[in-house]
Amino acid sequence: MIYGYARVSTAAQCRDGNSLEDQVAALEKYGCQKIVKEAFTGKTMDRPKFLSLLEVLQEGDTLVVCKLDRFARTAIEGVQVVRELFERGVRVHILNMGLVENTLTGNLILTVMLAFAEYERGMIVERTQTGKAVARQAPNFKDGRPKKFTTEQIALALSLLEQGKTYRQITTMTGISKSTLIRAKKHA
Repeated sequence: MIYGYARVSTAAQCRDGNSLEDQVAALEKYGCQKIVKEAFTGKTMDRPKFLSLLEVLQEGDTLVVCKLDRFARTAIEGVQVVRELFERGVRVHILNMGLVENTLTGNLILTVMLAFAEYERGMIVERTQTGKAVARQAPNFKDGRPKKFTTEQIALALSLLEQGKTYRQITTMTGISKSTLIRAKKHA
């Protein structure tokens, strides 16, 4: 049987043809008879649906993924999984690479490609950290998500609360939720 595996890091991820829909379409085009979809970080191999899929695979089956980074993040993890699958008689096909063969050359190519995937991930993390460090140097830098409401809007909502308006009335008037008002009241 031909199994496909599609994974995104987050449910909303959609870049460079890595969306779940794009991966599923490519796997269907290849001819996968069963496709396992998962929205789970690739930082860890503890991905429940992927681990369940690995248990199901039997001799003669083929595991198909669109790209190597959907399969494993580190060279060590990837090589371990592929070797285990080879020992069980399972073929591995990575659409942007081709069929990974259980030969010395196939293992070399797999190891090199997994090393590049791991390197690329490390570079992304490094660039992100560098960007954050540069941003922190700005005088008006604020870490975290931007505030949805200005200080003036919160102050107005709190003054309405002091005037006897209910939380529900204030939420309707300002769009500021009850929980945000309660937090602001505690800090005031």
